[in-house]
Amino acid sequence: MKVLIIEDEKPAYENLVQEMLQIDENMQVIAACTSVNESIKWLDANEPPDIIFMDIQLSDGHSFDIFKHCTVTCPVIFITAYDKYLTEAFDYNGIDYLLKPVSQQKLTVSIRKYKNLRSHFVNNHSALMDFLYQYDRKKSLIVVKKGLAFQMIRIKDVAYFYTEHKLVFLVDKSNSKYIADKNNLSELQEELDEAVFYRANRKYIINANYLKSFKSFERKVSVELTIPTREEILVSQENIVSFKKWINDV
Repeated sequence: MKVLIIEDEKPAYENLVQEMLQIDENMQVIAACTSVNESIKWLDANEPPDIIFMDIQLSDGHSFDIFKHCTVTCPVIFITAYDKYLTEAFDYNGIDYLLKPVSQQKLTVSIRKYKNLRSHFVNNHSALMDFLYQYDRKKSLIVVKKGLAFQMIRIKDVAYFYTEHKLVFLVDKSNSKYIADKNNLSELQEELDEAVFYRANRKYIINANYLKSFKSFERKVSVELTIPTREEILVSQENIVSFKKWINDV
């Protein structure tokens, strides 16, 4: 397995290499980059590795900038000291997200995940990339908070999102409520498939797959979902045309 490591902290790099070789001695580090610019130059000049282990905060910027300047055609395991980039990491070929200091146990799980994916898509690299870029790069997973921990929820299992007290919540198909790791509904709306999700009003985004019925109500449209909502969801008069078009296109 050919590995590229992008890491600007020498102790972190050396620890990662040592842990990897203990897990699988056949892993070969073919290059190590310490900055965004160095990584871009290497990726432009060389054949892609099998996988990249990538720190996020580098000396000259965020490693996400690498993807804006060159094509990365392999899976990435992000390793960082910060959890605030968790959601964004899965937009950039990410198959796992590890927090420093990385234990050998967690690294083993990540490497096994990569090998399972590789085995599933063996001899079909394009299928692997389709997997990574599925849903036209619209999100297939969303990060939610559960106590002090984070977990992933499948977007297709979300019945609706709503905002309250400057927080964004989601309710899934089992009527469980979570806090979404988002600043507001507008930010979230840009990441959702507009063919499936509709911004009913300033407080709600609804999933067409959980729409039960709708009816006109005082120049508005009242929407009922298959999952109970805290309050009646009303589509305002100015949005009725776009709502009906969305319904017809579903």
